[in-house]
Amino acid sequence: MFKSLGRSPAVQGAASALAARYLRLVERTTRFQIEPEDFATRVLASAPVIAALWHGQHTMAHLAWPPGLQVAALISRNADAEINARVLEKFGVIPVRGSGGRAEKMHRRGGVTALREILRLLDDGVSIVMTADVPKIARVAGDGVIHLARRSGRPIYPLAVVSSARKDFKSWDRASFPLPFGRGAIVVGEALFIAADADEAAMEAARQKLEQRLDAAHERAYGLVGAKDPGADLSRQRDMRA
Repeated sequence: MFKSLGRSPAVQGAASALAARYLRLVERTTRFQIEPEDFATRVLASAPVIAALWHGQHTMAHLAWPPGLQVAALISRNADAEINARVLEKFGVIPVRGSGGRAEKMHRRGGVTALREILRLLDDGVSIVMTADVPKIARVAGDGVIHLARRSGRPIYPLAVVSSARKDFKSWDRASFPLPFGRGAIVVGEALFIAADADEAAMEAARQKLEQRLDAAHERAYGLVGAKDPGADLSRQRDMRA
């Protein structure tokens, strides 16, 4: 009963409105440091772009977009993600329903339809943000974002948006929930370009490079707010398995 109630349009609408108001409170009460300082100019000059984040560290990603940049975000198509989609709409972000991760699993998760929509949006000048992780396997980048960059010709920017005031969870992705009245950091890593004729070896090298740049962006962002990346242990476990 409670699950059905939580999926009703009225409840989802109220929950998304409350969540959006809370995130605006966090934004107003957080002092952000941006690195590099000219990242807005860089991103706007190369727009549309693909912004990649680690799952669980994406709650404040909407704060990074420079004014004038049109943005869409890839959101899971399951019913539980409907509130996330509605919150994004309140911040002017276009939700695209589907899941990424590994390319061979995209069909059953709605990823193929989402990929077509994302490519259309990129052609129209809309930038895309998506989590890079393989679903339920944190800090392991899937090849979906790499295939998207190759097909579209657009650069991938590793992105980290973090706060010193937050609640960290021992979830599979080491999710962080922002709190008001903290110090924040927005770090954008070096852009990653994938050649249109990249072979499998080049694609795998790019995937690994994206992992490294995402790790570096998050380590730097947390360092700027005087904290340690709560997901650093997941990155170490990944590297040990490699």
